[in-house]
Amino acid sequence: MKNFIPFHQIENEKVIVVDGLHPHNLVLSHWKGANKIAEVAADTSGEIVLNALERSIDGINCPNISATHFDIDGFVGVFALFFPSKALQYKKMLTAMARIGDFREFNPNSKTDVHALKLCCWMNKLEKEKFYRPFEEKDEIEKCVEKFDYFLPIFEAVLENPENYKSDWEEEFEQVTKDLEKITKVESLSNIGLVIKKASSPIHYYALFSETDGFDIVLSSYNEQRYELEFKYTTWIDLASRANLPRINLKPLVEKLNKMEESELVWVADKITDTGPLLRLEKDKLSKADRYANPNEREIFSSSIAEVLFQKTIIDFLKESYHAIQAKRFWTWEEMKNLKSLI
Repeated sequence: MKNFIPFHQIENEKVIVVDGLHPHNLVLSHWKGANKIAEVAADTSGEIVLNALERSIDGINCPNISATHFDIDGFVGVFALFFPSKALQYKKMLTAMARIGDFREFNPNSKTDVHALKLCCWMNKLEKEKFYRPFEEKDEIEKCVEKFDYFLPIFEAVLENPENYKSDWEEEFEQVTKDLEKITKVESLSNIGLVIKKASSPIHYYALFSETDGFDIVLSSYNEQRYELEFKYTTWIDLASRANLPRINLKPLVEKLNKMEESELVWVADKITDTGPLLRLEKDKLSKADRYANPNEREIFSSSIAEVLFQKTIIDFLKESYHAIQAKRFWTWEEMKNLKSLI
């Protein structure tokens, strides 16, 4: 019988830890430095667990399972350990679900992704309605247990036939579909890992980050000179599928933009260790939960900086910062903090 062990209650028992870190147990996670088993390496923790089950690695049959937090990727991994046969049957679907949930990389041309998006939207709605938004609870390590206890027994039925649960995923799913139509221009600069997306108004993350696989920074540009720049979560974890450029400190860029900005608002940016460092024009400080929420759920202010000049400033800064840096796999936090481009 499988047991979910609250992370803060782990003592001397053997436990499989999903999507986190632990010094004395089997860890199946894409966090930096977490994965020690090359044969199961993958971009998401969920897929790492699925690979571990498929290869029957040592320790995979441990009945005790834990996680430090609840999110879609982590849930996929925990669910797979509780229901391995069902998870391997739906491996492709669950892998897509983990990627959409963590990286927001939705491919509207993939039937698997469309199915997986429904599962993500279903989980998003119930998580907010019955519990709390991601990053809204300070005691996540303890409180997340309630979410796992709720979703683990009911998810199998939804995985097998999401159409039976359409009332729970339809609204957000339709929002993503409509927001994809708002995108009027996409420009990709592979040398700096940047995708520029222009839309009429702020859109859902699954639409904004759709088809950005292979890129790590997204610049969104909306009508009325509204902009945001964000490092994707792909640069927070150990990405196994490809080399990428590291995160860089945006403080020099913020200082430059504030010298250019003629409104009463100020440009701010999160530290590189944030899950998704966001550069934006701000009036009042946003909470982590609001920053993680979809762009169409927060106010994005108009800048005095013209769109062409703003984009040029961003591109020039990134090109200058990355000109002597080679992409590679598995950047450490220490390496990123010690880059010459940092202050």
